[in-house]
Amino acid sequence: MRKYVFLAMIAVIAAMPDFAAAQTKKGSNGGPVVTSQGHPIEFVRKGLDIVFYVGDDDGSPLSTKDMRGRATIQDGGKTATVPLTPASPNMMSGKLQAELSPKAIIVFSASLHGHSLAARYTAE
Repeated sequence: MRKYVFLAMIAVIAAMPDFAAAQTKKGSNGGPVVTSQGHPIEFVRKGLDIVFYVGDDDGSPLSTKDMRGRATIQDGGKTATVPLTPASPNMMSGKLQAELSPKAIIVFSASLHGHSLAARYTAE
């Protein structure tokens, strides 16, 4: 039951037009940037490794030391969850089981001190 509630929540969030800001600009690491609650979050994929660079509301790197997060991947009709681990100074990283196909949807969700962040990306 919990799994279905989570999947329904992801589907609703992904369909919302104002869900985080559109990924229109590139970050300093070459990935698309989405702003969630004032925090810029850049998504970078290197082979099977995925990294999210999290910025503070003023654009400076936000420490992810105590952050908990995951990436939900919707690709080819399948959904997978990738746990993310914090890395210094402002990264959340994880490992994919397989390469992403073009148009795969990646949803980043994380929490830090009761503050929730979410961002949606489309693989290129």
